[in-house]
Amino acid sequence: MGEIAYEAMKGRLVRGAFEPGRKLTVRGVADALDVSSTPARDALKRLAAEGALVYSGPKTIIVPYLTMEALQEVTAMRLALEGLASERGAARAPAGLLHSLKEIQAKINEALDSRLYTDALRANKEFHSAVYRHCGMPYLLSSIEALWLRISPTFHYLSPEFAIHKNGAHNHVVESLREGDSKAVRAAFEIDIRSDYRRLKQAIGARAGQNDE
Repeated sequence: MGEIAYEAMKGRLVRGAFEPGRKLTVRGVADALDVSSTPARDALKRLAAEGALVYSGPKTIIVPYLTMEALQEVTAMRLALEGLASERGAARAPAGLLHSLKEIQAKINEALDSRLYTDALRANKEFHSAVYRHCGMPYLLSSIEALWLRISPTFHYLSPEFAIHKNGAHNHVVESLREGDSKAVRAAFEIDIRSDYRRLKQAIGARAGQNDE
């Protein structure tokens, strides 16, 4: 049950279900996952040991804020790893991938129209994973998952501007995939990652300025 609780919480963090600064309690996690306190506590401890969560007190665990230095490091790694995964995934993509991506984009658009930004972030992760998973490199995928575990909560800073730039980036991915151009697919994802970086840099800088006041 501890492993199940860990994977469930990890999945929620990666999909952006929790924003930076969110306090998490053992009881709250146990209720959300429908498990007892022991596996919930084990899951939180394990995620804290991995740096995905941090202790702000003896019994208080929060979703951490990303520092500017961490953003720069994670972005550099994302460009390298997700660039490779997207290019290889596009080159090995099955015939039905285009249809799947269009369906996911429709879910993103519907969520954005309804201002359900957490749902949009979840579908955005699904869009990326739909391409990456075909790369045939499981160690690469686990490394990308670790990066998303660190950065996904910060994606909340992208809403609602998320609606505009994600749409354009995803359209370029679909168009390039339709043309069978795996390098162009990689370029589209890299542009998306750099766009994330610029917006998150502004958001983190603005938050640091507020804290200095």
